[in-house]
Amino acid sequence: MAEAESPQSMFDRVALERSLVKFAKGGLVFSQGGPCDAIFYVLSGQIKLTVLSDLGKEAVIAILGPGSFFGEQCLAGHPLRIATASALADASLMRIEKSHMMKALSEQREFSDFFLSHLLTRTARYEEDLIDQLFNSSEKRLARLLLLLANFGKEGKSEPVLGNISQETLAEMIGTTRSRVSHFMNKFRKLGFIEYNGKLLVNSSLLHVVLSDRPAIKDDAEPE
Repeated sequence: MAEAESPQSMFDRVALERSLVKFAKGGLVFSQGGPCDAIFYVLSGQIKLTVLSDLGKEAVIAILGPGSFFGEQCLAGHPLRIATASALADASLMRIEKSHMMKALSEQREFSDFFLSHLLTRTARYEEDLIDQLFNSSEKRLARLLLLLANFGKEGKSEPVLGNISQETLAEMIGTTRSRVSHFMNKFRKLGFIEYNGKLLVNSSLLHVVLSDRPAIKDDAEPE
């Protein structure tokens, strides 16, 4: 069976014009309301996407790792950024000007199919996030988020969660309080679902929380 071509090899083959940009942890890639003139591809590190309401309330809408595009709204005609992107951990990105991306999409069918697959995957993920937010408990939402951040599914191994993501950020992403997240994280650790060893490790056993109809943590005292 032929080995799948890496995205970077494809970018080279279709002669996609791009530049390498690097950001230290906390670095600002672009700001909400700024010009929407390029898209980015994550080579390494993690990127946090946030939005700010007119009342000044900030929400985390995504954390993206290697292999992710972001900022693609410019291809749909958005003149301004609808979110802020910053580096959650040191990150290396490819920056692709809108005109170069449009050229590659129109002239290279294989690359167009590859990018469409990315968009469909992201759309499906957003739909899953919405269903999770509407119907699942905060315990299940946190468990699912941790599994996603640890790229669960790669040979069933524990993988470190990059970027030392704060409990405040986790709380924003699942729509609960920091104290609630702290409560569940402590219980997950006691049950062996997660480990702290310099970095946060997520064990595959945490999937039990997502799949079970009953809470793994009996928690009658605290409201949902």
